[in-house]
Amino acid sequence: MRRISFGETDRRIVKLAIPALGTLAVEPLYRLVDTAIVGRLGTNQLAGLAVAVSVLALVVAGSNFLAYGTTEQVARLLGAGAPERAAGTGVQAMWLSIIVGIASVPVLVLASRPLAVLLGADGEVLVHAIDYLRISALGIPFVLIALAAQGVQRGAADYRTPLVILAASNLLNVVVELVLVYGFDLGVAGAAWSTVVAQAAAGCAFVVVIRRRLAPARSLRPDWSRMRPLVSAGSHLLLRVGSMLAVFTGSTAVAARVDDATLAAHQVCVAIFFFLALTLDALAVPAQTLVADELGRADRPAARHLGNRVIVLSLVTATAIAALLAAAAPLLARAFSADPAVVSRATSALLVLAVLLLPGAVAFGYDGIFIGAGDYRFLGRAAFGYLLAVIPIAVIVLATPSLGIVGIWGGLTFWMALRAYVNHRRFSVLFAPVPMATDLV
Repeated sequence: MRRISFGETDRRIVKLAIPALGTLAVEPLYRLVDTAIVGRLGTNQLAGLAVAVSVLALVVAGSNFLAYGTTEQVARLLGAGAPERAAGTGVQAMWLSIIVGIASVPVLVLASRPLAVLLGADGEVLVHAIDYLRISALGIPFVLIALAAQGVQRGAADYRTPLVILAASNLLNVVVELVLVYGFDLGVAGAAWSTVVAQAAAGCAFVVVIRRRLAPARSLRPDWSRMRPLVSAGSHLLLRVGSMLAVFTGSTAVAARVDDATLAAHQVCVAIFFFLALTLDALAVPAQTLVADELGRADRPAARHLGNRVIVLSLVTATAIAALLAAAAPLLARAFSADPAVVSRATSALLVLAVLLLPGAVAFGYDGIFIGAGDYRFLGRAAFGYLLAVIPIAVIVLATPSLGIVGIWGGLTFWMALRAYVNHRRFSVLFAPVPMATDLV
């Protein structure tokens, strides 16, 4: 068994966490650039973009299994000293991304109108939403190829290359979008085409980069038996993502039924939460690689140690962020709104959010560890269970409007604390020390 000092373990985690944070931030930057540029075209154009992006974000979130599942399997096989099998898994992940990506295009194109209508778009907003969604659908295959390739790179503990490729594609997106939207006056369509161009460039770059990672594979042909584990992981992770999105969508629906000021303040807090969550996720993502690698080496004590250090580092980071957030809550609220009612509600909710970040750090960290351990079934079923657990809280808040935004974010804090507690118990069981033979005498 390899002995790893505390300092060395922390350095291994942080070394991967820093580029992971940059990679996680790139996708939101795509949307921020589109929002900033399209926002200057008009309110209807921006509203149409918001509707289309909501659909696309769901597709990408549901396809993250290509990155997570591939990371875990490649890292585990490399840890076990089986580079040929690891490369073969990467090959099948790429084939699966191509198959799913190509199949998604006609579905998104044909369903663009009903999906946009379902999300409340009509009139000119509906036209812009359909235009953006139909054009952007062409970029989905490249997005999925990039996800699978990132899984291969992460599995090999290479987090820097994905960051470089995605940062370069984001810069390309800015340049092309400015030219198409303002130079050629293509409006929303120009914004969509620039994103497709950037996504295609990133996808092609990933294909070139991972060729050497896939070279040891015995076969480059698609093999359903090798794809099946990824598909199985995807079904469980999709349940997890869907359940989590349902919690936040439900909380927004509850806020909308309280009053407009509560809804506006809630949106401010949700935006800040997802931004801060990137930092905590950046520590959870390396756990996928490092834990899987140790399990591939059949070194469960080292995997347990890594898991414990991920949780400690996540808690330290969350404590610092929570303290800053609590101190800056009034200023942050005023930065988003001049309405006293919104500022008051947002300030209160941000203070609750500061508390939520602590169990959130634990929940996020364990999620990364469980993905590294391939514990997908638990992640999916547990997420659905957490969703069911917070429904009574939503009912209580709706029945007692005076609870307002504090009640909503108090419910989200309970949801996160429940996730942290159950995940901790699961970790204790999954990585329980194995008794030595001498202990049984």
